[in-house]
Amino acid sequence: GTFAVAVAYCARLGIDYEKYAPLFVVLLEVPAILVGIVIAKGLSRDTHWGRLSHELFLGKSIVLLLGGLAIGWIAGPDGIVPLDALFFDLFKGILAIFLLEMGLIAARHLSDVMRHGLFLVAFGVVAPLLFAGLGSALGHALGLSTGGVLLLATLAGSASYIAAPAAMRTAVPEANPALSLTASLAITFPFNILVGIPLYHRLALWWTGGQ
Repeated sequence: GTFAVAVAYCARLGIDYEKYAPLFVVLLEVPAILVGIVIAKGLSRDTHWGRLSHELFLGKSIVLLLGGLAIGWIAGPDGIVPLDALFFDLFKGILAIFLLEMGLIAARHLSDVMRHGLFLVAFGVVAPLLFAGLGSALGHALGLSTGGVLLLATLAGSASYIAAPAAMRTAVPEANPALSLTASLAITFPFNILVGIPLYHRLALWWTGGQ
């Protein structure tokens, strides 16, 4: 969701980026979930790696991401032209509906923010800034354009609220999912939309010298 907003942000400002940037969404999702699980549980014999691997690689979101990439690659630029009206012309309208739904979900979890106080709020804001900074530095090291650095920083500073919750429920059933949803949807997501993406744009301009 945050990546989609960042892409729309680039389109509105006419910022070019590498056409393979959507690959980052897929390439970062699975290792990010694995790192989260290792941080939460450590490596132990109690981890059900078979069930977890199924959720990681065959979960709906991952299958849709990988499947969409495969279909686009097989069809080629000419093959997807008939779909422009659905996937490009309607993009902003669908994005607006999606953001409305995310806002409603976040509003339902605001009570958790009140219960757990400043730590949850601080983590939901500081962690994106830290990881976005690392992501932008990596983008610069990879020689990405300003738009590419912006998108990679946005992904690095974003929270996963589709694939990750399902995988974490399998790997860490004792964890409280309300807290992760609250941190991602009620704090990190709106922070990135309102403050983060413009800030990451400035950071990308700094790294690339405005090129």
